[in-house]
Amino acid sequence: MKIIDEDLKLSSIKIVGLISKPNDKSLKVFYEKIKNSLEKNGVVLLVEKSSAKTFGVNGVKFDYMCKKSDFLISLGGDGTLISLCRRSFAYEKPILGIYAGNLGFLTDIESSEIESFIDKIFTNKYRIDSRMMLELTLISGGCTKSLVAFNDIVFSRTKLSGMASIETYIDGHLINCYYGDGLIVSTPTGSTAYNISAGGPVVYPLTKALILTPVCPHSLTQRPLVLPVDFEVSFKSLQDESVIVVDGQDTYKMEEFDKISVKIADRYAKLIHRLDRNYFDVLRQKLQWGAK
Repeated sequence: MKIIDEDLKLSSIKIVGLISKPNDKSLKVFYEKIKNSLEKNGVVLLVEKSSAKTFGVNGVKFDYMCKKSDFLISLGGDGTLISLCRRSFAYEKPILGIYAGNLGFLTDIESSEIESFIDKIFTNKYRIDSRMMLELTLISGGCTKSLVAFNDIVFSRTKLSGMASIETYIDGHLINCYYGDGLIVSTPTGSTAYNISAGGPVVYPLTKALILTPVCPHSLTQRPLVLPVDFEVSFKSLQDESVIVVDGQDTYKMEEFDKISVKIADRYAKLIHRLDRNYFDVLRQKLQWGAK
């Protein structure tokens, strides 16, 4: 069975955009490696303004970088990559994650592999994986706000005392009321993030599914639920101070919205990986599966 599409390639590579972990000057040496490797192949590197300031070079606005680039590079950790996937979502550009450290769940190209892997890109020795994104819709007073999440959307209590009470609906039908610390709505990619800490299932990242996992539920009968991607799930808080946290980066008060719903976004994030990258190797290393 073929799950990964190794035939999906970039049609041309003339301009590449780069964004890095904020205010980390130690990454400049890796920026130089990326720049030199791309220029060797006749490619122009555009650096987003805040990252350029960190490196002491000229930069461009984020939107301009995304519009002009054939693909984007995230230099840092998984958090930097997640942020770039969200911010560049509308531009549908493939993203290469380079991790300045050890192997990450998402950023599998280590700093020592920069030159060799960039050379492989120009000989088509790479693959592009399509990862599902979540779309959060918030409606208040007739105004609609839409956001995307790469890993998860969390509905959580704000006080140490008391519980969150999150009613969950599918097509207007109540399926559950989650009492406890909160509820995680996760993509398969995000299943190894907060979801796994809360006892949720590890789901292969290219699976098409929506994962609902209660956080420290009041009842032991509450269990994670895996749904098909066709469902749009709506949420209502029975408490006044519950919040919505998007990928751990943005927070909103549930009480401020008349309607809150989550569904699978109509477009996918595209991640550039090595041809030989094996997800189960990553799991064994990061989760120490099989360790004695």
